Amino acid sequence: MSAVYDVAIIGAGPAGMTAGIYASRAMLKTVIIEKGVAGGLMALTDKLDNWPGELSVSGADLSERMLKQATGFGCEFQMGEVIKIDRLSDGNFMVSLSDDEKILAKTVIYAAGSVPRLADIEGEKEFAGRGVSYCAVCDAAFYRGLKVAVLGGGDSALKEALYLTKFADEVTIIHRRQEFRAEKIIQEEVKNNPKIKFVLDSIAVKIDGSDFVEKVIVKNVKTEEMSVVNVDGVFVFLGYIPKVDPVRHFVELAEDGRIKADYRMHTNVEGFFAAGDVIQKLVNQVSTAVGDGATAATAAEHFISSAKK
Repeated sequence: MSAVYDVAIIGAGPAGMTAGIYASRAMLKTVIIEKGVAGGLMALTDKLDNWPGELSVSGADLSERMLKQATGFGCEFQMGEVIKIDRLSDGNFMVSLSDDEKILAKTVIYAAGSVPRLADIEGEKEFAGRGVSYCAVCDAAFYRGLKVAVLGGGDSALKEALYLTKFADEVTIIHRRQEFRAEKIIQEEVKNNPKIKFVLDSIAVKIDGSDFVEKVIVKNVKTEEMSVVNVDGVFVFLGYIPKVDPVRHFVELAEDGRIKADYRMHTNVEGFFAAGDVIQKLVNQVSTAVGDGATAATAAEHFISSAKK
């Protein structure tokens, strides 16, 4: 077990990396622990049109710049999967990784992010990797000149549908309501794109095919009429589930399954902060995650200073 860190940050998304920048600039011994790619879901975003000061910026590029900035100030970056976090009797936290490594820290900033919500319909698991995808940036190029369906009606679903039109000849958005939840400007882009079609007031009930996806069986929620949408692939964008399993045994959660945190990003556990998609808030965006990370790191610095006094 290594020396005790001042701050252990779980997750290298925009919240975690911003926290790393602020904590290391404050001369705190800081480590970011991430099991996947730096940037998280942001790194898989084709472009961010609402990042302040940039007309359009690549999510991958922004992720790389954030990580370089954090490590440039002395923040350590460690690959690893956090499976459990416990508060010890001396007030420190023990972060347990899947490879049995243990990391001790005076404070924790939990910014593990979220994972895509499954459609939970027949055929989804069977065709995962054979026509069912959860990332347009990752897989869109495989559908050049083909037809795909997008399940969902929020910001992510519509943005990914627009990205898919760069490759696919036809993109059908299947949404359970007549209206979309996405930003109005994105809705206008989607409605004005000639490659995009709509199947509204409908839900997908089955994904079918032989070796690969060939069709989606759809039910109209008002008439209960069944129909078939012939496609070569299905992209599922039905929202995200916060990754809170390593801490649900001791951190207070809200009704939506996210972590309760106050204006300082402080949870009900002394010295334990949370930021980004894992906390309960109105808007989950890169810009709000960055603010969460800055706040959490500043609050952690104050917490450590107070403890010393």
